[in-house]
Amino acid sequence: MATLLSSMSSMTNPSPETTRKQSGFFNQIPNLQFFSLTKGFTRVLATTQITVSPKDSVFALPNWKTGKSDTKSRELRLSDAFFHLEYMAGKGHKPDVAQATQLLYDLCKANKMKKSIRVMEMMVDSGIIPDAASYTFLVNHLCKRGNVGHAMQLVEKMEAHGYPTNTVTYNSLVKGFCMRGNLKQSLQLLEKLIQRGLVPNEFTYSFLLEAAYKEKGVNKAMKLLDEIIAKGGKPNLVSYNVLSTGLCKEGRTDEAIRFFRDLPSKGFDPNVVSYNIVLRNLCYEGRWKEANELLAEMVGEDRSPSVVTYNILIGSLALHGRIGHALDVLDEMIRGGFKVSATSYNPILARLCQEKKVDLVVKCLDQMIFRGCKPNEGTYNAIAVLCEQGMVQEAFSIIQSLGSRQSSPPHDFYKSVISSLCRKGNTYPAFQLLYEITEFGFIPDSYTYSSLIRGLCLEGMLQGAMGILIVMEESDYRPDVDNYNALILGFCKAQRTDLSLKVFEIMIEKAHMPNEMTYTILVEGIAHEGKMELAAEVLKELHMREVLSQHAVERLVMQYNLSAVDYF
Repeated sequence: MATLLSSMSSMTNPSPETTRKQSGFFNQIPNLQFFSLTKGFTRVLATTQITVSPKDSVFALPNWKTGKSDTKSRELRLSDAFFHLEYMAGKGHKPDVAQATQLLYDLCKANKMKKSIRVMEMMVDSGIIPDAASYTFLVNHLCKRGNVGHAMQLVEKMEAHGYPTNTVTYNSLVKGFCMRGNLKQSLQLLEKLIQRGLVPNEFTYSFLLEAAYKEKGVNKAMKLLDEIIAKGGKPNLVSYNVLSTGLCKEGRTDEAIRFFRDLPSKGFDPNVVSYNIVLRNLCYEGRWKEANELLAEMVGEDRSPSVVTYNILIGSLALHGRIGHALDVLDEMIRGGFKVSATSYNPILARLCQEKKVDLVVKCLDQMIFRGCKPNEGTYNAIAVLCEQGMVQEAFSIIQSLGSRQSSPPHDFYKSVISSLCRKGNTYPAFQLLYEITEFGFIPDSYTYSSLIRGLCLEGMLQGAMGILIVMEESDYRPDVDNYNALILGFCKAQRTDLSLKVFEIMIEKAHMPNEMTYTILVEGIAHEGKMELAAEVLKELHMREVLSQHAVERLVMQYNLSAVDYF
């Protein structure tokens, strides 16, 4: 362990005292008490009438759909159905396929991903073959939520049971790795796909090209496209649109236009997406003449203006202060039969707030709501621009007015507003509004404090994020494990794993119990800094101390390719 501790200390240049404390990282890991399923079943058995049927028969699950006469929440009913399935499957009985599949879907929608995976595993263990749609849905849902390791783990288990993985499922994995900025593992997965006789499709290539330009620049993505074609790959228009987007995001608008004009020579006619990509850059750069010429070409089934086209025009006009023109486009959009949403109004609201035109902001919001457009995260962030203009009370008054029109309780609404601002890097306006809200009786909860911590970390204000814990304690609010996890994750994302380890030590000193998520964040933080050997060594030690389950270890090993290190 000497190497491990030395490596940990070398992440930064701590004082001798800090070095001494960091060397006790593993010594401070408490013995975790894992959840006992027996206790869970005691509750389930007390609330659900279970009749044990012969093993060969198919059993039905308790109805988890909310009933009028049943006061139990949907979440509790979902849990009851899951635990009943687990109990009966554990006894060797087979579940009803349709019910088990629906339970899987509903657990996914409720973000109960571990239980969703478990349902799939129980179906397979019971000898039931899940339909391809449910299997692909689960893998795709896991990847969309950033749980690529869990998705990989599920695919490995399904293949071990003889259940084949198709191209669509592999595409979800490739996209999952691409979303996490891991081009290398995406390409390795592509090779695996080809070796198994599966043929990559145009979506596979599009995911890879997008990851390439985001991670290494559009020139690298262009070379990757040439390699794909040289190997017999056949990218479609979507792939070329991805490269066009890359050029535009790098500010290479003229090159993007030439690339766009060259599409017919590659065998593709530009569609509305192709036009929108170039149009966005022209409009935001204020090149209105060229934008109008491009708009004049947008006729025909595949290139007619879409909702996105109108939103591009509205957003760019508002950005340049041409509010009147933006409102005209909005009216034309409605006359054209397009459905407007808060997304169409938000740029106009933001500009009006920037210009301190509060009366027009209120009028615009009234019109928006009258037309059936529900305020969203972008709306709250647009209103927050008033705070930047020194009009905090006016911003709060508008937010308060919107809250009075919501069906949700005021506390939940305000909590959502604060969280929305923090997610978009508007943490200072969030604090300003929070002060006003607390004057009206709002009491921040753990979720609100975690949102503030994440927001400060997102904006690079790590010391301020650390200060939130101090403020909480001074307010007689004891931070919980979620608050510490938010802080540890924020430091890890800022590539300051050294500070994350310091927070972990503080957490232990203050008698807070870390959970599996705490240790997982730390391992992932080390891995993201490229210290794979150290990550593998820490992972091994945590597993030996039984604070990380075998399931979590396998997921991390797969997700970060730690199997290449000779520890497992």
